Parts: sequence; structure tokens; C-alpha cells
Amino acid sequence: MATQCYDPENSASHYTLLPDQPDSGHRKSLKIISGIFLSVFLLLSVAFFPILNNQSPDLQIDSPSPAPPSRGVSQGVSDKTFRDVAGASHVSYAWSNAMLSWQRTAYHFQPQKNWMNDPNGPLYHKGWYHLFYQYNPDSAIWGNITWGHAVSKDLIHWLYLPFAMVPDQWYDINGVWTGSATILPDGQIMMLYTGDTDDYVQVQNLAYPANLSDPLLLDWVKFKGNPVLVPPPGIGVKDFRDPTTSWTGPQNGQWLLTIGSKIGKTGIALVYETSNFTSFKLLDGVLHAVPGTGMWECVDFYPVSTKKTNGLDTSYNGPGVKHVLKASLDDNKQDHYAIGTYDLAKNKWTPDNPELDCGIGLRLDYGKYYASKTFYDPKKERRVLWGWIGETDSESADLQKGWASVQSIPRTVLYDKKTGTHLLQWPVEEIESLRAGDPIVKEVDLQPGSIELLRVDSAAELDIEVSFEVDKVALQGIIEEDHVGFSCSTSGGAASRGLLGPFGVIVIADQTLSELTPVYFYISKGADGRAETHFCADQTRSSEAPGVGKQVYGSSVPVLDGEKHSMRLLVDHSIVESFAQGGRTVITSRIYPTKAVDGAARLFVFNNATGASVTASVKIWSLESANIRSFPLQDL
Repeated sequence: MATQCYDPENSASHYTLLPDQPDSGHRKSLKIISGIFLSVFLLLSVAFFPILNNQSPDLQIDSPSPAPPSRGVSQGVSDKTFRDVAGASHVSYAWSNAMLSWQRTAYHFQPQKNWMNDPNGPLYHKGWYHLFYQYNPDSAIWGNITWGHAVSKDLIHWLYLPFAMVPDQWYDINGVWTGSATILPDGQIMMLYTGDTDDYVQVQNLAYPANLSDPLLLDWVKFKGNPVLVPPPGIGVKDFRDPTTSWTGPQNGQWLLTIGSKIGKTGIALVYETSNFTSFKLLDGVLHAVPGTGMWECVDFYPVSTKKTNGLDTSYNGPGVKHVLKASLDDNKQDHYAIGTYDLAKNKWTPDNPELDCGIGLRLDYGKYYASKTFYDPKKERRVLWGWIGETDSESADLQKGWASVQSIPRTVLYDKKTGTHLLQWPVEEIESLRAGDPIVKEVDLQPGSIELLRVDSAAELDIEVSFEVDKVALQGIIEEDHVGFSCSTSGGAASRGLLGPFGVIVIADQTLSELTPVYFYISKGADGRAETHFCADQTRSSEAPGVGKQVYGSSVPVLDGEKHSMRLLVDHSIVESFAQGGRTVITSRIYPTKAVDGAARLFVFNNATGASVTASVKIWSLESANIRSFPLQDL
């Protein structure tokens, strides 16, 4: 009876199943592994179960501190304090400055310091992309929400500008909250945003550039007649926020926009019409409503082409067009979307599939991702998606490092013509400008239970593309009743083994695999012969620190006939954005390692299936840092 263990110096190293181990799952394998020498046990941790945590002498866990207070709920918005699902968010940890410094991203947009959340009013104007964002100029926790402002020529390299708007009027004194930009045919920019009043009432306000000829849009004027909208009868004063980009109505000069709200536990999207953006009329009924979904925040509504491969302006409608309705659900902090048909004359949107309705079906991202917003980019005729990636560590750690939250890499959004049910999200092509030289290209034969180290200069900043080809004989012949109904979140992570998975990539791992984050596919197949593929990201062992998020994220993903299992990963220190099957399913992970930092981070491919071999075709690019800095003062 023999086994091979992992050897970091041997690029072909792998481990094999013991001959007397049946293929029926991982429960018996756990009993066998308990008898193997400790050294092998440590090295096989990725395949079977977590290793013991051993804290370094200078990194001891401190005694529990009081749980942080709620941030924002009293004002009628989502709680901005991360609360770990295990209830340990108040447990402090002796983070070193080196660890915290390593967590800061290299090419994701984030402010120089302090708190950031929702992306606001993204637009393109006179050669510059503009991003506004929720920002606290005073602290790394939520509060005193101001509009930060940055510009870019390429959506990758950014220049910080002075604040666009601050909470200085009675109608927004408790926060200049989320808003959207509408560009009129004459080039005028109308920015509608939610203000939190001195009485904590959510109202909608208008702002516009003081000087449209300024490509940087440095100065903004708040309309003297604000607020332009107040909560209508029957809507709670704290349930009325986040106006969308407007689109043209059926009548000449008419503009329409939608605002999220709720009635009881039913999430709704109200629709208003206007001709001047200073006076509005509430239309009868709602754009759409879904019972049981709760408050809809940050609603987004836009067209996608079913025939072309370019994005569409928000007002575009007609043949060959579907409309996407997206809502950020206040109750569970998830961004859901659905694809459907919009009747402009009746002011109604209807989902193509009621079982995939907004709030109960598909999500834009199955990880840490919220409050997303799209805009139409006329320069490249594409629709670009932004999302807020919050922290899943403690407030005390955020205060110690001096910042919290980043923005996702901008993604293009297209209709998936092959499935007809999904969107395709993909990093904007400009991210490829950060690729440093030629990629590392490798093909790896991964037998059941094998793992291989992939040698890269730095595993902390990578663009990884991998396609996996599963042994066809095994895929066609295997039936696995025990794993029908598989779910990423309840599966136990990458250590839970089946005949056809998991297999994938391990990022931000240390040399001994005591810390690791696997991103992987898992195929379940029942008696009917139908295979269902799941795409998962396992954070259960991403950090030895307590009080940080350690969920297993993911969902099923369609893999059509003739398609290989493919993924693309953008690794940027404490963030991993993972795209499966061209972007049909996306997962964003936040990770806070204690060991796999600085030069200690490693990259692996693995196959933890028990009954099928897998061939991995890998391309790896090291990524350079983006240039994100303040605009030269002399140029302002």
C-alpha cells in the first residue's frame, strides 16, 4: 500500500488514492488518512480536511472585544459592519503591519485611505471616464458619506480628484448617498442622488456640472429647489433611494427613471417621469415587484442585445433587445438580476422565466459583491459594470490598516446567446495592459488526488486562464446519487470529495498549504445521466486569523456540449475575482492570510476527484500595479 506526498521542489509531485479505498466518496478516505504520518497529513490537507492551526508566538489571538455597533441601519440603509457568519467578528487578532500592508490591492481602484462603498454616477465625458463613490473622509468605517471622485483614460489607471459633493445641505446633511448620471442629447449631465435629510428622510436631489466644458467636471452645483422627489404616500421615509440612469419615454421629451423601495416584504421598483429633471410624476403601478425579496437598493435597468456583441445605450429599445433588471437586496446583501421584456407603453417589465425572477434567481456575483451599477461607454460601445467589494474582516483591523473596501475591476456585460438565461461578465480588455511579458503556458495531467505547484515570480498579482478537460469515459459512465443536490455553500469546500470533483486552482496558498483558497469546479451526476457543474470558491482555510469571512461561495454554472470547463481568475492580494465559462458565473472573494503574504504566496492546480482524471491547460500572466494617484495639483 503506497502513496505519494506533495513535494514543493518537484513540479510533477502528486498524491494518489490508496488501492483499497473505494470510489464512493470521502467519508472512508478520512478514516484511512487518520493513520498516515503527520507530514503526509499536512501535505494532503487540500484533499481531505483542514490542518490544525498553529499560531506563531508573536501572532496570538487577543481576548474578545465588544461587537462593533451597527452602521447605517438607524438611518435606513444596510448594515455596513461585516458580521461573520460564525459570530466571531468581534474577536480581535494581532495583525502585523506587514500583513495589513500586503492586503492593499495593486490594480483595483480604492481611495488612498478610509472607507468606501457604492459606485456612483459612472460616465464618460470629453475623453475621461469618471467614477464617483461613497466615501468617508474621516475614518475607515461607514459615516459622513461624501462623494469621492476619480478619473481615468482607460478604467485601470486612476487620478484622485477633489470631492464632488459633500453633505452640507438640510436635504443631504446625513449623507450624499447613491445616485446615477443621465447624459441628455445636448451633452448636459443630470446627476440624481439620494440625500438623507436632517430628519433622516430619504429624498432625491439633482446636481449638475458647473462647467460642462471642463473635462474633469471638478465643480458640481446642487439644484436650489432640492429635493426634487420625496417618498410618495404608502412608502416608508427610509425605503426610498438610489435613482437609476434615466431613459427616454414613449412621448417626445419624456424621461423615465426607477427608484427602489418595498411594500411589506415585497421589493418594488417605482417609475417616475420627467421632462426637466426638476419636477416628476409617479406613474401608476410599478416597473416590477417580487414578493419576499425585501427592500430593493441600487436598482439598475438597462437593455442588452440578443444579436450583437456590443453594449447598448440605456434608452435603446426595439427588436432583438432584452432588458435586465437588477436589484441589491437589503435583507441579504446580494445583487440579483433577471432578463426579461420591457413594455415601454405599459411601464411593465416581465421576466423571461418567473423561476429566475429578480431576487429569487441569478446573482451577478456569488461572493462579496454589492451595490453594483452599470453605464454605457460610448467610446467603445459597451456596457460597463462596477461593484462594491466590501471587507469581511473586523472593524478594528480596518482601522489599524486605515482603509476599507475597494471597487471591482470594471466588467463588460453582454447577453449570453448560448444559454439565453445568463449575462456574460468579463474584465474590461484594458486590464490586459498590465500583463508583464509573455504568459507561462503549461499543460498538466492531474490524476485523481493530485496537486501541482505552478512556479510564478509573484502569486499575489496574477491573471490566470485555465481550461479543464475531464476524462470522457469517466464523465459518461459515472453515476453518483449521493451528490445529487450538491451546493457549494453547504458542501464542506474543496476537501469534500466526489467521483467528478472538485478540480481547479489554488491561489494565495503558503508553502505547507496551511492557508489556501481553492477555486474549483464540482460535477454532480444522478441516475438520469444529467451532469450539473458547480463553480465554487472555498475560503474556509484562506486565513488562520479568526473573525474573518470563511464561507464557501458559488453556484451552478451551465457547461454546454462541446465546452471545456474554463475559468479566469484575477488575483490581487486580498481579492480574487473568478469568472467561469466566459463569465456566466462570477465569484468575488476577500481573503486575509497570515502566512501566504509577501513572497510566501504560492499557486497550484489540483484534482481532488476520486474517479476521474483531468487535463489542465494553463496560461498565467503576472500583472503590474496600476498607477492610481492624486491628480497633479498644478494641473487643477
